[in-house]
Amino acid sequence: MTHHTTLAGAIALALALGTAAAEAETCLKVTLTGTKGGPMAVNGLAGAGTLIQYGEKADSCRGIDLQVDAGRATALRHSELGVWPAEIDAIFFTHTHSDHADGFADFMQLRWHYQSDQPKIDVVCSADSVSPRGHTNSCASFVKHIADAYIHSGEIAERHWQRKGSGASAEGPSALANVMTFEPSDEPQVVWSKGDVTVSAIRSTHTAGHASYRIDTPAGSVVVAGDASNDLQEPPRAHSTSDQVEKLAQDADVLVHSSTHPVMGPEAGGGMPKPVFYRQSTVDDIGAMAERAGVKHLMLTHLTPSLGEVERIDGWNIPNAPLTEADFEAAARSGGYGGDLLVGKDLASIQLPAD
Repeated sequence: MTHHTTLAGAIALALALGTAAAEAETCLKVTLTGTKGGPMAVNGLAGAGTLIQYGEKADSCRGIDLQVDAGRATALRHSELGVWPAEIDAIFFTHTHSDHADGFADFMQLRWHYQSDQPKIDVVCSADSVSPRGHTNSCASFVKHIADAYIHSGEIAERHWQRKGSGASAEGPSALANVMTFEPSDEPQVVWSKGDVTVSAIRSTHTAGHASYRIDTPAGSVVVAGDASNDLQEPPRAHSTSDQVEKLAQDADVLVHSSTHPVMGPEAGGGMPKPVFYRQSTVDDIGAMAERAGVKHLMLTHLTPSLGEVERIDGWNIPNAPLTEADFEAAARSGGYGGDLLVGKDLASIQLPAD
């Protein structure tokens, strides 16, 4: 073996070790920015949303910040994490039900007020979809008209005059959004990417145009199901969960899933109306799906009923109220899930690799 061969081998080894070390220094952090299930205000909980951050471990996983859904008080939860609106690279909507989208107007208004000079934010969601009842679900229209109340009240014109030179558009917050729509299908499709981060989407059943997302990074992968449920919207069926989400979640590191406790169903004496209950995924079935898919960490969010909730203003009966974290965990374990389990509270998080 020559000196040059030895040197070349040493250099190759050093480069390989350097690459491995660089990869080891990156991390993925998943934070629940809101865990309330449904539009009702309960116990100060924020509306549904998940913050996914990927970057160098030395920078607290900050590099690319993504938000999936933006329910009530999303910007407030961001402020508790030290995240500014303009630091979010993209927002993804599973659907635009108010409990998943109420906080978007506030988020965009703040971005328009204070950080209009920053690049537009990508807003990724399904193309217009016609529901079985004939109306159109339109994320693009939702974004376009996000600040109409402030435009018609004169707020946008007033603030625009006050903040001359700030870069704020006279059109208001919607001018800061780069809407990127796609047609959901039964197979995963890439809908967004930046650097080492790729986001794929798949069709899932809840509302017309509902989509679920998978974020893949060198540090790990996370699937956010939204309110996905089975294509069959009532029994008999094998399970309440989405077969499409199960496909998307194969070998995922983290699955974030909307979670309805089975006691809310008619079979258990729960007060959820059948059409509402049967379009949700129950916690026991979510646990079973996560186990089949090989998911390592399961985060239950959008909890119905909320932890500690005793009675509802709509009168839905909650058997054995109030339910606890242990009740939700027991339901997931009864489905056979054996991995790491987190029953969601606002700002609960998982970091990969763990500190």
